Amino acid sequence: MTLSRHTNDYRDAGIVQFGTGRFLLAHVDALVSESLESGESDQRILVVQSSTREEGKRKARLLAERRRYPVRIRGRRDGEAIDREQTVDSVAGCLIAAEQWDALERHVIEHARIIVSNTADNGYEIGDDSSLATVPASFPGKLTHLLRARFEAGNDGLTILPCELIEHSASRLQSLVTAMARRDGAGTPDSEAFLDWLDNRCVWADTLVDRIVSEPLEPLGAIAEPYALWAIQRRPGMAIPCTHSDVEIVDDLGPQAMCKLHILNLAHTYLVDRWQREGRPVEFVREAMEHSALVDPLHAVLEDEVLPTLATELPMTRLQRYLAVTLERFANPFLDHSLADIAQNHAAKRQRRLQPVVDKARLQGRATPRLDDALSQ
Repeated sequence: MTLSRHTNDYRDAGIVQFGTGRFLLAHVDALVSESLESGESDQRILVVQSSTREEGKRKARLLAERRRYPVRIRGRRDGEAIDREQTVDSVAGCLIAAEQWDALERHVIEHARIIVSNTADNGYEIGDDSSLATVPASFPGKLTHLLRARFEAGNDGLTILPCELIEHSASRLQSLVTAMARRDGAGTPDSEAFLDWLDNRCVWADTLVDRIVSEPLEPLGAIAEPYALWAIQRRPGMAIPCTHSDVEIVDDLGPQAMCKLHILNLAHTYLVDRWQREGRPVEFVREAMEHSALVDPLHAVLEDEVLPTLATELPMTRLQRYLAVTLERFANPFLDHSLADIAQNHAAKRQRRLQPVVDKARLQGRATPRLDDALSQ
């Protein structure tokens, strides 16, 4: 792989990304790279490593040095077999927050337009953190500190695009930042002005991301499926990260969220239910899609119970297209997606993914015997 020879000049990095995980590298960064290559976009990405993990810092230093890395795209899409390697070239640089905070703050003040994040499961936890710390510990604390610096410099607000798998992630993040700003700025003369700037000059947009990134490539990169979706809820004044067929700017994330939760996620959980009852005869989802005792009940519950129930809220043609794509993804011959992994927290997943469909069906007077049976265990 050819090493990038850029200098430490990030002025074309209008996107500041918190997170160095393989999902962002193979999804957001890969989409932006393809958009740059096609001439549809001109904004590159400054990646920020913000955890305390030494392994994360090692990866960040390597990313800062190379700035390019491979993503292997393997699977099927629209009936076509795909097995190709993409060189991602959207990363302008990578900073370690704990070691290069001044450079990060300067860049956010002078060059940032968009903040993207995909932090760890506890990424929104604040604890006893303060945004007034030299380098705040939490992600909300860091973001509050950086936005405050940009506000004090007299610059306009930013577009915030959180990609965590948290419902209404933008609203939740905004409330955390606002609360920290109010608490930490109490008594300062421009506190109310900063709060107004956060509310009216920054744009907080919910997103929905979907792509299976199955494993890392060493020392840098990842293997991902061909399917990708980055749906962003439209907001007035919002900056767009890139133009790409897999980046959808929508008025309402509800339809995408419903399809993902009650078709894709439900199908995974129902498949695991059948797999457990059949004595766990296979290991991976792709193998289950060739096992009639597993795949036949899956088709039946989706076609006879789930889609007819959801069709009162979304067009059946849209649901059928989404289902076809979902089943194609499940059958990906290159993807080792463990059923045992999906089975973790199975009871909670059943309630979140299956029960709302049953509740909708009851209101419609529709019977759901297969879903009822899965929920009864």
